[in-house]
Amino acid sequence: MRLTLQMLISHGRVARKMGLGPESRINMLRNILSGLVRHERIETTLARADEVRFYAEKMIDYAKKGDANEKAMKMASFWLTEKDLVPKLFKVLAPRFEGQPSGYTRMARLPNRQNLDRAKMAVLEYKGNPFPPLYPAKKENELSLINQLLKGYREDRAQLFPAKEK
Repeated sequence: MRLTLQMLISHGRVARKMGLGPESRINMLRNILSGLVRHERIETTLARADEVRFYAEKMIDYAKKGDANEKAMKMASFWLTEKDLVPKLFKVLAPRFEGQPSGYTRMARLPNRQNLDRAKMAVLEYKGNPFPPLYPAKKENELSLINQLLKGYREDRAQLFPAKEK
């Protein structure tokens, strides 16, 4: 009983504990977000990628309002540690997602890190980037066993139950 009550009560913890404290956490998120805007694809731990994803989506939401918006400029100047990335955010990334209401990022799991910590890894990227896709596009193969069996089943069914003409 006691264990379940502790799981239901949040005790004010709303964010993951990363780094040495709140300031360290914010600086780490800012650096990862700046790298994501610069390279449009980053590889990091799963927890960090999951945490940064929210801020990356919010950045695009604010950037879509335009560089004339005061709040959008404040957000960009705070979260991007390298100031040469602000024009890229407003001139490249924001127009790319202009017609899209949400879902600007994609996250894919990677195998665990091979060193001592065996951390879960992930790739976080903006959609529509110039890199090759993480997952290859699935091709429909007409000659696969499943497709051949389905084709034979449809032909047999068509012979048994011919379509009624009107």
